Amino acid sequence: MTSPRVYLDHNATSPVRPEVAAAVAQALTLVGNPSSIHGEGRAARAALEAARDAVARRVGAGTGRVVFTSGGTEAANAVLSGALTRAGQPAPTRLLMSATEHPCIAAGHRFPADAVDLIPVDTAGLVDLGVLAALLARHAETGVLISVQAANNETGVIQPLGAIVALARAHGRALVHSDAVQAVGKIPLDCAGLGLDALTLSGHKFGAPKGIGALVLAEGVGLSEPLLRGGSQEGRLRGGTENLPGIVGLGVAAELAEPAEAARLAPMRDRIALGLRARAPDLTVFGAGAPRLPNTLCFAVPGLDAPTALMALDLAGLALSSGSACASGKVARSPVLAAMAVSPALAAGALRVSLGWNSTESDVARCLAACERVLETLYRRQGRAA
Repeated sequence: MTSPRVYLDHNATSPVRPEVAAAVAQALTLVGNPSSIHGEGRAARAALEAARDAVARRVGAGTGRVVFTSGGTEAANAVLSGALTRAGQPAPTRLLMSATEHPCIAAGHRFPADAVDLIPVDTAGLVDLGVLAALLARHAETGVLISVQAANNETGVIQPLGAIVALARAHGRALVHSDAVQAVGKIPLDCAGLGLDALTLSGHKFGAPKGIGALVLAEGVGLSEPLLRGGSQEGRLRGGTENLPGIVGLGVAAELAEPAEAARLAPMRDRIALGLRARAPDLTVFGAGAPRLPNTLCFAVPGLDAPTALMALDLAGLALSSGSACASGKVARSPVLAAMAVSPALAAGALRVSLGWNSTESDVARCLAACERVLETLYRRQGRAA
C-alpha cells in the first residue's frame, strides 16, 4: 500500500480547510449580488460583511477598513502605486523597503528607481533599524512610505514592526505598510495596536481558497486612486462584483486560523531541526538568531543541491520547497539569502519546511527519514560517513 504524501509547503499555499470548503460551497448557492437591494442581495451582502468583520478581528483593524482583493499581490501593488495617503497629507514620493521583501513588493511598486532605498538586513535577516533611522533623517522633508514584511516567506524571520512604526512616527510624514501574507494566522497581529497604516494579506496562506486577499487600512488612511475603476463596491476603492464565495471562505479561515497553534507547530519545527542537525552537524538554519514563524524552517547543508534534493524528496512522497523557488517552478539564487550574506554555494542547497494546520507528528517522522536518505546519498558522494 502506498503511503499518503506529506505536505510541508504551507508557506507556498496551505490546503483549504474542510470548514472553509463547506462555507464556500454554501456561498455558491447565494444567488444575489451583494449590491442589490432585494432579499437575495441583502443575504449576499450579510455574508460578505460577516467575512469582513472576521478578517478585521483577526488583524486588529476596524471593520470598515478591510478592502477585499484578489490576493496579497494586488493589495500590495495598490499600496505601492503611490496612491496611499493619510488625511491632509500628500502621497509619499519615496519608498524605503527591506532588502528581503517578497517580489510583490520589490517588483510591484511604481516609484522611480532613484526614489527607492533598500534597508539592509543583518545575517539573521532582521532589518537594520539604524540605517532606517538614517534614511528617515536624510529625507526628513519628504513624504516616505516604508514597506517591511511582518515575516519572511523563506526564512520565517519576524521583523520588529513596533520599532519601525516608532521611527516612522518620529519622522512625522512617513507611512508604514507591512506585507503580512505569511504572518496572518501564524502569529498575533494587531494592526491598530502596532500603528500600521496599511497591511496586506492573502487567504491561501492560512486555509482559504486561492485568489482572495485583503488590503487593511488604518483610520484616516486611504487611496487617492481606486485599485480598480468601476462601480461603488469596496468603498469605491475596488470596482467590480465581489468574489463572494472566496470572501466567505476568507472569513471562515480567518476565524479558524488561531495563532495559538504556534504552541503545537513550533515544537514540531524544532524537532525537525534537531533531528537534521543530529545527522548533519554542519547544518545551517537561516534566521536562527532572530524571532521566526513557528511553522517555518529554512536550512542548508554544504554540498547539497536543492533541485536534486527536492526531486528525491518528492519521489519519497514529501512536498517541500527551496528557499528560492520562483513562480516558474525553477530554482534561482535567493535574494533573501543573498541579503543575509549567505554564500552562493550554501544558498544553492537551501530547503524550506513549512508546517500548517494539518501537519502531524507522523509528518515530522517521515520528513526526517526522507531527509536522512538524501543526506546519506550526499555523504557517500562526498566520501564521508553520515
